[in-house]
Amino acid sequence: MSTAILTGQPVPGSSLESDLRSLGFDVLSAADAAETGSLLAAIPAQERVAVVDARFVGHPHALRLGLTDPRFPLAAVPGALTAQPAARAALTRALAHENASSGGALVVDSLADRIADVLAAEGDDVHRPELGRLVAEVPTDPQTRNEARQAVAAVDDEAVRLKSAVKARDGFFTTFFISPYSRYIARWCARRGLTPNQVTTASLITALIAAGCAATGTRGGFVAAGVLLIASFVLDCTDGQLARYSLQYSTLGAWLDATFDRAKEYAYYAGLALGAARGGDDVWALALGAMILQTCRHVVDFSFNEANHDATANTSPTAALSGKLDSVGWTVWARRMIVLPIGERWAMIAVLTAVTTPRITFYVLLIGCAFAATYTTAGRVLRSLTRKARRTDRAARALADLADNGPLVGALVPVLKGRGPRIAPLSAGLGAVLVVAAAWAWGPSWWVVLPAALYVVTSAEAVTRPLKGALDWLVPPILRAGEYLTVLVLAARSDVNGALPAAFGLVAAVAYHHYDTVYRIRGDAGAPPAWLVRAIGGQDGRTLLVAVLAALLTGAQFTVALTALAVAVALVVLVESTRFWVSAGAPAVHDEGEPA
Repeated sequence: MSTAILTGQPVPGSSLESDLRSLGFDVLSAADAAETGSLLAAIPAQERVAVVDARFVGHPHALRLGLTDPRFPLAAVPGALTAQPAARAALTRALAHENASSGGALVVDSLADRIADVLAAEGDDVHRPELGRLVAEVPTDPQTRNEARQAVAAVDDEAVRLKSAVKARDGFFTTFFISPYSRYIARWCARRGLTPNQVTTASLITALIAAGCAATGTRGGFVAAGVLLIASFVLDCTDGQLARYSLQYSTLGAWLDATFDRAKEYAYYAGLALGAARGGDDVWALALGAMILQTCRHVVDFSFNEANHDATANTSPTAALSGKLDSVGWTVWARRMIVLPIGERWAMIAVLTAVTTPRITFYVLLIGCAFAATYTTAGRVLRSLTRKARRTDRAARALADLADNGPLVGALVPVLKGRGPRIAPLSAGLGAVLVVAAAWAWGPSWWVVLPAALYVVTSAEAVTRPLKGALDWLVPPILRAGEYLTVLVLAARSDVNGALPAAFGLVAAVAYHHYDTVYRIRGDAGAPPAWLVRAIGGQDGRTLLVAVLAALLTGAQFTVALTALAVAVALVVLVESTRFWVSAGAPAVHDEGEPA
């Protein structure tokens, strides 16, 4: 339920009350600040409330942006202010302050604007949406009212709303080949009462059907898979545009949108591998390699952003050059395309699936993503080395959480502290290279267990001090690569049918846990609980365990062990993740998609 209180004398011919009702508000009227306070006190505490000046003139979408966005406890546009239940106490306090200072009389200035100013002065965060060409004014005389109404008539409210449903920054393929019509699909969905979560689920189902078509291994199945993958991406764009068009943001939507993209893409990789196997070609190693590369790319993005988003003195000549390049039209699109964002990547996969083979699809995907990863990582390394930034304790904590170290590292850190100079990325990288190289050289054998144990030690050494160094954001992606590649190489060297699909399942389950960690940190909800990290061993414990299992068991037994481990990890992390994201305490955010 939502209730709006109109303050002041109603204006003849105004559509304000009907606009508010169309936005889902019950409307009450108050003559002055004192009566506004009395009405506010009578409204149930669990309702959203709004205070709106009766003289308000503006677009309905300006009111929608200011009064209905669920992500912000307090929000305001000129002449209108809203408070969700969590901010009702602050609103009541500010209104009482205004009553005391004005003596309860309604003065010429807008009451809603004065309350918003009091809230801001008291340190409350009042969100003020960017209105652009939309009008939101409180005229004080007939002439300015007439001018405001003419300004409203001069701007198409619906056209602005449709345009704002599309992300301001997106990839070339999405901008020019999807968004020109997907925004109208989003409006069609909104007018029929569909929710973003329903569209997100439809996108997932479509992608899973595409994966099933790819798994048939026939040319017709591959063509259908490519078409359905594009259809799934259209729906994937539509769900976000629907959320922005109708301002339907939710905790569940944040979780679904954040995880389903990865589930769709990686399920499609598995479908391609199954389809290739039907034709006698084993590409599971390529499928797992593609998943590992894509996940590590994302961890580079997340780690770099977390390390620098609140750093002070955060300047760099490289960043300045990047900004200049973004001011030149053609370089903007070239730089967005070269990193293979999700639109370009899915379009490439869809076309290659339809006209080539799964092996060729994976080869091109791996080469393209490797080039993109090299380009973006090199640029971020240059920025980090040339900028003079002081990183915060929060950034160091986020990087430590992204490292996903378990009980073994936790026990070693106190022992290794103060043992001499340390360069965290080199320590993590040395351990990762040792264990992956040993797995490659010796395969499943006891010779790999010692490097795996050394990997645990170097992982601990990397985090003995807060991760505030210029390149310490590299530690989480290096550890991801070390763990995932160890599983891949040991499964491939076991030379047993089923080992690589089992390894694919294990890495997928662990990757889900790592993505879940990222989105919790993004929502300022902190890392997953410590018991969860301990229960699934941390990246150090899992790497050592897989090395021991590979040495101890036969190839067939190792496959069974990987499968059991994948199922156990998946069950634990999915149950805890679901509990968190559907709980009331989860952050109400909407993910804007993967970084470009």
